[in-house]
Amino acid sequence: MITKKIIPFLIFIFCFTTSFSQEKFTLSGTIMDVNTNETLIGVNIVIPQLKTGVTTNEYGFYSITLPQGKYTLQISSIGFQTVEESIELNQSTKKNYKLFGNETALKEVIITDNKTKTDIKRPEMSVNKLSISAIKKMPVVLGEVDIIKSLLLLPGVTNAGEGASGFNVRGGGADQNLILLDEAMIFNSSHVFGFFSVFNPDAIKDLKLYKGGIPARYGGRASSVLDIYQKDGSSKSFKVNGGIGLISSRILAEGPLVKDKGSFLIGGRSSYAHLFLKLSEKQKDNAAYFYDLNTKLSYKLDPNNNLYLSGYFGRDVFSLNKSFTNTYGNATLNLRWNHLFSDKLFSNLSLIYSDYYYGLDLDFVGFKWDSGIKNYNIKYDFKNYISDKFKLNYGVNGIYYEFNPGTIKPSDENSGINFDQLDKKYAFEPALYLNADHDISNKVSVSYGLRYSLFYRLGQSDVNIYQNNNPVTFNTDLQIYEKAIPIGTKSFSKNKSMKSYNYLEPRFSLAYQLDDDQSIKTSYNRMVQYLQLISNTSSPTPLDIWTPSDAFIKPQIADQVALGYFRNLKEGEYSLEVETYYKTVKNRLDYIDGADLIANKAIEQVILNGELRSYGLELMFRKNEGRLNGWIAYTLAKSQQRTPGRTVNELGINNGNWYNSVYDKLHNIAITSAYNLNDKWSFGANFAFQTGQPVTYPNGQYQYLGITVPSYGLRNENRLPAYHHLDISATLTPRKNINRNWKGEWVFSIYNLYNRKNAAAINFRQNSDSGNNEAVKTSIFGMVPAVSYNFKF
Repeated sequence: MITKKIIPFLIFIFCFTTSFSQEKFTLSGTIMDVNTNETLIGVNIVIPQLKTGVTTNEYGFYSITLPQGKYTLQISSIGFQTVEESIELNQSTKKNYKLFGNETALKEVIITDNKTKTDIKRPEMSVNKLSISAIKKMPVVLGEVDIIKSLLLLPGVTNAGEGASGFNVRGGGADQNLILLDEAMIFNSSHVFGFFSVFNPDAIKDLKLYKGGIPARYGGRASSVLDIYQKDGSSKSFKVNGGIGLISSRILAEGPLVKDKGSFLIGGRSSYAHLFLKLSEKQKDNAAYFYDLNTKLSYKLDPNNNLYLSGYFGRDVFSLNKSFTNTYGNATLNLRWNHLFSDKLFSNLSLIYSDYYYGLDLDFVGFKWDSGIKNYNIKYDFKNYISDKFKLNYGVNGIYYEFNPGTIKPSDENSGINFDQLDKKYAFEPALYLNADHDISNKVSVSYGLRYSLFYRLGQSDVNIYQNNNPVTFNTDLQIYEKAIPIGTKSFSKNKSMKSYNYLEPRFSLAYQLDDDQSIKTSYNRMVQYLQLISNTSSPTPLDIWTPSDAFIKPQIADQVALGYFRNLKEGEYSLEVETYYKTVKNRLDYIDGADLIANKAIEQVILNGELRSYGLELMFRKNEGRLNGWIAYTLAKSQQRTPGRTVNELGINNGNWYNSVYDKLHNIAITSAYNLNDKWSFGANFAFQTGQPVTYPNGQYQYLGITVPSYGLRNENRLPAYHHLDISATLTPRKNINRNWKGEWVFSIYNLYNRKNAAAINFRQNSDSGNNEAVKTSIFGMVPAVSYNFKF
């Protein structure tokens, strides 16, 4: 069925593209870093005379079709010197460019200042891009550079507090974020239960966060897309860089396989704070550490074909007295083939494998627990540069999932105890998409597209059958939800379709340029999420289980509209971005009171399908150049959830009323600054403030058999205290670095300078003296000084 739909779709595309006139000439090529031959993503190639331009794709390729004539090309990218060059275009030409870093002197061509201006012409909005160089300058806890923590300084992005994993975008859950590393899905983005991210900054080339206006090539999540690409590795010379910190160290090596044609990259990172526990007699049997490995091979077969093989492997290990051991982590592998059909048609074929594993070894009770999710993904994407005014992106992909909710087996395989396997689950998610970027006039640019996604929940498993097809009943006498008793089961063989869904997901964005410095933009996108995270915590934990949509768990359907005003001030020295948005999500999972989620073979008996809404105003003011640069971000937002009764006799969760979701943060302020004093010293500072996270406190207590029992009111009507902290850093770069191959720098930082005791949680316990319940605040970090040494040669 899928094939029959894809073939006419592709025939239409190719017929459509060949119908355009070929009288104009095409300028195309690849843009790279002059020092490494690393391809550069998102480089702007602008032709001022025509007020048009193009950006390089994820593999550094660009193509633009122009009338015959003489033009000036302006080529710019963050962290690189902007180049201007005059060209005469009288035939289709392939021309590659190599850019110099800002620290490198260049005399052969004209150089202009590199300003991080807001792109007011492109219809792209609700998108944030951070350079790795800027991330490395941000002060962070324990001196460890962290990509995920840097996202929290952007408008519309929050998390559940210190030591919490994941991130929340525009009031959505952390499970609603699609996180891609070289196109492979990452299901858990954190090390050590949220203290650090899984991304080694030395291995990362580019990252982009889509909060809205999401292009049609992305799907599968309801809130955002974080798209991260690893470096290719230098094909010119062998290089090594790394760093030594208080609790972890990292090293990365890259170099040519064949000079100027092939390259390799391999990077490792590991923590070692657990080694100090060995020095204590009481702690010698405890451990908490992580390690990860980044790899990539790149090879240029010929001017029109490139191969890439990239991978990631990471593990966390947490152990207590050798009786409790927790191991979890991600593994990915991606083989990609870039092919240039012509100077106007670029393609990428990817074969992707992703695996998230979670394991527990509970020696004190004598069993092991294994769970996880695997997927196999094939995708074929095309980018067609039809003219300087019109470009098409289209492609297909299919993802096969294998879910293991849990395998329970004895620690001693010779014990004679049988193991218990919760039913494995399988699913298939194919999709195809078409997206157009169209400059209608000098003032109006639009991007519009459509994604068609399908989902098949597959056997092998036994499915419970319930009265009225309802696995959750409502007890009208007690006014509570209860598990329904199955009236039978139905068996499905492996890969037999049990339930299917299909949705059209339209995407649209528009930019209207008021003048050369300001524009108004608007966007709409629909996203459908077929995978659900079974969790009732505010922050994802490794024990959370992913499950596919089925007859009882429906796909989440998110609709978001946004409107924004964008302006560059003083020729791009400053920029202002203001956006407002409104988002709704259907079928957001909610849980009945007392829901038991761990090793639950009938999870449908404790969940209900609710809805989520969020809306807000985001403001970002940036200073883009000079010794002092940075930004101020402010978000005013609301996020609420509701699960109304299914009949007039049901109250629903929270009496069917809207209540604050655990991601609701009314105010969110972030100030980030970097100051370059001279070639030797640079400084950084961050300030963050967030409204306290919603929680439910007891509103009374009663006595039962001599025990004081707390009673609770409506959901999330209370809040933790406001969260805020100030961080500073100083980087010392010795001047003797200039004339030697070995270059090093010292980074000194203080996290939480004024020692704010932010509440990670407030729990209640019974006071042993008075017998009354009392609140106990848990804080993770006070003031944390750190020092690290970074090097490269």
